[in-house]
Order: sequence, then structure tokens, then C-alpha cells
Amino acid sequence: MGDVDARALIVALQGFGDRASDGARAAADVMALGSEREIKKTLRTFSHPKGTQTPSPPGSPPALVSGSLRRSVKAGRPRQTGAARWEAHTAPTIVYARIQELGGRTGRNHATYLPPRPYVAPSHAKLIASGQLAEWANRAFAKKVGLA
Repeated sequence: MGDVDARALIVALQGFGDRASDGARAAADVMALGSEREIKKTLRTFSHPKGTQTPSPPGSPPALVSGSLRRSVKAGRPRQTGAARWEAHTAPTIVYARIQELGGRTGRNHATYLPPRPYVAPSHAKLIASGQLAEWANRAFAKKVGLA
């Protein structure tokens, strides 16, 4: 067995690590963008004109009125959290997003109760159960590191 060039080995291993990190970043990005699409799709389940009663039953996604909630859903850019570890978040940014998802008291003196109308958690659960998140991540990773 021949001698091993330690420097060449270090350079090669560093290259593998860099490609793995690039692949992980691509996977986080594609999952966040896919989650954004799915949440926005879920928010189209019901709709009604402003000033009319919502057709959305408690426990179902909120009904679309102006589209502001849907437009506020944004996928964040991935950020590195460790060696070859990246995360990205997708969430709505409008002030009433949380109370729609979780329900609670609102309005003057907290006199109005809004039942939960979840749309983020069910969208995420659907993507996980379907295997789409894993599929997107695997495809993005493989493409970025040159395996596809």
C-alpha cells in the first residue's frame, strides 16, 4: 500500500464537507419554498366577501377575504446552524396570523373569541406525511452535490 498524501486528503475531505453544506443549504431552501406554496394553497380553501359571515368552520383554515394573510406567508432564506446544517423558516408575518392559527380572545377588552383555524401546522403535516418535503430535499441535495 502506497503513502497517503495527507494534504491532498485534507483538501479532498474539505471539498466533500463544502459540497455537503451546499447541498444541505439547497435542501433547506427548497423545503421552505415548498412549505410557503402549500400554506398559501391551504389558505385558498374557503373565501367570502368582506363583511359577510365566514364559511370556514372552526378547525378549518381561515376563509380568504382580502388575501393579506396569504400574501404575508414568506419563506425565509436558509441560515447555517452548524457544520453542513442549515435551517429555513416559513411563516406568516401579518399581525393576526397567530390568532387565526391558534384561536383566542381578541378585540376591545378581549370580548371576542376566535376559534382556532389552523393552516400552518396542517400544511406542514400534510407535506411530511406525503413524503414531499423529503423528496424535495433529497433531490435538491443530490443535484447540488453532483449526484443527480
